Amino acid sequence: MTLNPLLPLIYEPLVRTALLEDLGRAGDITADAIVPADQQAALVMRARQPGVVAGLDVARSAFQMVSPAITLRAERPDGSAVEPGQVIATIEGPARSLLTGERTALNFLCHLSGVATATASLVSAVKDTRAQIVCTRKTTPGLRALEKYAVRAGGGGNHRFGLDDAVLIKDNHIALAGGINAAIGRAKANVGHMVKIEVEVDTLAQLEEVLAIGVDAVLLDNMTPDELTRAVAMANGKVITEASGRITAATAPAIAATGVDLISVGWLTHSSAALDIGLDYQA
Repeated sequence: MTLNPLLPLIYEPLVRTALLEDLGRAGDITADAIVPADQQAALVMRARQPGVVAGLDVARSAFQMVSPAITLRAERPDGSAVEPGQVIATIEGPARSLLTGERTALNFLCHLSGVATATASLVSAVKDTRAQIVCTRKTTPGLRALEKYAVRAGGGGNHRFGLDDAVLIKDNHIALAGGINAAIGRAKANVGHMVKIEVEVDTLAQLEEVLAIGVDAVLLDNMTPDELTRAVAMANGKVITEASGRITAATAPAIAATGVDLISVGWLTHSSAALDIGLDYQA
């Protein structure tokens, strides 16, 4: 799958907000006091642990908003695997501006690379199966587009981006509607023909009811591998099957082996550890 770059319109407002938060009312008083205004410098970004890179364009934007004279040359582009000590990018320009933009650039790059790295670990765990690893809406507020991009950089796919691009009927919807039949019926009556409908089920009995009505996808929530195997057999290719619920790299292979189409994982975006990346001065 080709990793298409994010449009600057998506991330530039986020980068601007982050820089304003860091610069406060007086700017970088440390760099301004210590570094001569005309001094130039070169820095290199190095991986300090194994991982997958994501977010270099966002990091470049952080530096260039501080000074358009800064250049960032990617040595390992987004989606690349890196090892400790490997150079990810070289950044050159006014020394003051490099120091001012450093933390904001690294905050984005380390976080997004952490999401990509975690995704890659799950993708690797299910590589010999048909299952695709996808993320959810459990994202950091304001960073959804970036985090979902990072999932793609790690080899995963994206679930819906928001409440407006697909119908996902969950347990509370079913309870408030008065049952599965009523919830699906209202959804079909009120959304357009281009909108897909997915229903979350907790039991095989619920799945049987959903299949009798007909939808596009079923979310098989917190089922055991045995239950998932039976659910896939019941679906028999008539709907997309998605497994979800406390899935890790250790449990993913058994879940993928059941034959499900998708494995959705919320912690990829809300709890992935940042990838340790350093920014070092080149004398």
